[in-house]
Amino acid sequence: MRWTPVVLGALLLVVQADLWFGKGNLPYVMSLHEQLAGQRAANEQLRERNARVAAEVGDLRDGLEMVEEKARSELGMVRPDEIFVQLNPARPAAPR
Repeated sequence: MRWTPVVLGALLLVVQADLWFGKGNLPYVMSLHEQLAGQRAANEQLRERNARVAAEVGDLRDGLEMVEEKARSELGMVRPDEIFVQLNPARPAAPR
């Protein structure tokens, strides 16, 4: 009867030691939670990027306005009956 509390105490120490120093210890679990939070944030950013790309693809499929806009802005294309005029911003006067 006297050995029962001692045995139970020893078992409790073994369980606690495994909790703190074993394979799935608390500091390791906390670091996994931090990694998970970081990965969720990265996933959300990628979801937003995918939504923007999907919207752009939908615009490209639906109409030619997006194609024309891309050709004008990225490739510098103009229509045959247009004249391209480029204005440079004014430079400040050089000190004399």
